[in-house]
Amino acid sequence: MSLFATKSIERLLEESEGKGGHSLTRTLGAGQLVALGIGAIIGAGIFTLTGVAAAHHAGPAIVYSFILAAIGCAFAGLCYSEFSTMIPIAGSAYTYAYATMGELLAWIIGWALVLEYAVGAATVSVSWSGTVDSIFKSFGIHLPQSLIASPWDPNPGIMNLPAVFILMVISTILIIGIQESARFNATIVVVKVAVVILFIGLGYFFINHDNYVPFLPENTSGKFGEFGVTGVLAAAGQIFFAYIGFDAVSTAAQEAKNPKRDMPIGIVGSLIVCTILYILYALVLTGVVNYKDLNVTAPLAVAVDAMKYGWLGFVMKLGSLAGLTSVMLVMLLGQSRVFYSMSRDGLLPGVFSEVHPKFHTPWKSNLMLLVGVALLGAFTPIAQLGNLTSIGTLCAFVLVCIAVIIMRRTRPDLPRPFKTPLVPFVPILGVGFNLLLMFSLDSLTKIAFVIWMVIGLVIYFTYSKSRSHLQLSLLGKK
Repeated sequence: MSLFATKSIERLLEESEGKGGHSLTRTLGAGQLVALGIGAIIGAGIFTLTGVAAAHHAGPAIVYSFILAAIGCAFAGLCYSEFSTMIPIAGSAYTYAYATMGELLAWIIGWALVLEYAVGAATVSVSWSGTVDSIFKSFGIHLPQSLIASPWDPNPGIMNLPAVFILMVISTILIIGIQESARFNATIVVVKVAVVILFIGLGYFFINHDNYVPFLPENTSGKFGEFGVTGVLAAAGQIFFAYIGFDAVSTAAQEAKNPKRDMPIGIVGSLIVCTILYILYALVLTGVVNYKDLNVTAPLAVAVDAMKYGWLGFVMKLGSLAGLTSVMLVMLLGQSRVFYSMSRDGLLPGVFSEVHPKFHTPWKSNLMLLVGVALLGAFTPIAQLGNLTSIGTLCAFVLVCIAVIIMRRTRPDLPRPFKTPLVPFVPILGVGFNLLLMFSLDSLTKIAFVIWMVIGLVIYFTYSKSRSHLQLSLLGKK
């Protein structure tokens, strides 16, 4: 049995047709794919960790961090676009690795994607809870601290109950159907983009230029990541998960009407739109509020309170709430589709690929994800959740960039409706940028990532390897 046996693209496409009630439905157009991308991107960074990263690492220079992260994403996004048109099926980076680098690396990247999507959804659910708490306070209602914070938060509680509630709502929507989920997401995207633009436009007039001094706070401790140039790098790594929207688009390739045309539009289009909004938002946020006061789970709420427009603050908090909701929807959508593909390959139990007879969604996978993600959202601090999401994402991006180079050499004959330009130059830059951001994360996150990967390898060698459909076919047993 070969750990590096690959699955041919022809076989992947054949299996995607879905025999025996395991098929997904192609219903998504280019506009809905762009909206899915924006749904994941606008929210995770703007409404969650921007303030924390500015307060701890970069100050107003968080703008540079967003630019650095966007560069790394641009290189990876071009590589994702090529694969998504060649292999337009569910699974994203996991599937691409299976076709190029073999089963073991496919498992590793699939396991890393759990950090990207499932932990990312938990991260945003905590910020959603913080925003809800802020809205209630504006009406003079104070939710019990014991029910809105984890036991390990700076101001500890028993569990984060609102985070669990919203994850239950989102999971229910995802089970009902992909088309319904896409419509729900598209409506929310319009609302939250309008809110972000409104904040940028009105917030400009409340900027206190003293808050920009110094624009790049000096590193006085001598420690990596505490402001200065290394702080910009550390912040870029921390907020990197804000850009995973285009990655989530690729997980829905098997539900796209015309993936060869629409996938690059969804991936690159959402990335360009959101990068511009991120930079403008970060400038206004750190101009309205001093970066030292942004170490909170809902920085936009702090900024709109400082602007002293009661009605505007309420509208923006509602928009922020809507935005965070769509982020969770896209992340849980992506995770369930990755598990769907891994289960179809025999690497996970068959329950993860069981499709509902009426709704045509992997509903049991959604239910099991709900349990795991809800536990994370209820009991884990937001900062550590965000860092784990980032390192999982960066690992996936590095492997996809490498996979493009491999596929160009091993299968140059395959049709490529979209080609990554300047190969191998662009993929190599993608590997370099993403590794740089990966190593800029704190030591605790790296240790947790290594432990997570060891757990994944134990599962692979004790369960998945002996049940892999590819391995069994090589042995003539399937």
